[in-house]
Amino acid sequence: MNIVKFLIEYFKSPKTIGAVAPSSQRLAERMVNDIDFDNAKCIVEYGPGTGVFTDKLVKRKKEDTLLVLIEYNIKFCEELKNRYNIYGNIVIINDSAENVDKHLEKYNIKNVDYVVSGLPFASLPKDISTRILNNTRNILKKKGKFITFQYTLVKKQFIEKYFSKIELNRVVLNVPPAYVFKCENS
Repeated sequence: MNIVKFLIEYFKSPKTIGAVAPSSQRLAERMVNDIDFDNAKCIVEYGPGTGVFTDKLVKRKKEDTLLVLIEYNIKFCEELKNRYNIYGNIVIINDSAENVDKHLEKYNIKNVDYVVSGLPFASLPKDISTRILNNTRNILKKKGKFITFQYTLVKKQFIEKYFSKIELNRVVLNVPPAYVFKCENS
């Protein structure tokens, strides 16, 4: 998807897109570099958008690792289907991440190893963010990780309510610069 199409989708729905440009390759690398791809059985991505993080996940995941992509924006979802339907073990769902538990239940998935998120928690309504983070905590296996990024630290305390351990990293080479949150329940 080119930048013009991305901007059109942003202007249609800035609260759910959350960025004026796709994430940088530097941010994408930082988002996936702590994933144990050799042992991951199931990875979920919230808000894959144009697939910047998804590309890294698809290239590095094992063939038998299930990758579940949950994208709310219908145009982005169509683009993802066109791009990734050729691969096995990738499920693409057009819905809100707050319903992740219901979708995993359909596929008989009890828990996941990693959740990678591009969701803009700073602009999402609090009740939706609450459901997403609560469901995320519940679907992660013990020592599973929730990896997200935000442009500010405004929601750090909010996210800490759901995860007992958070490691922060700043990625300056992104527009705008971003913070990567690597969250885990101990």
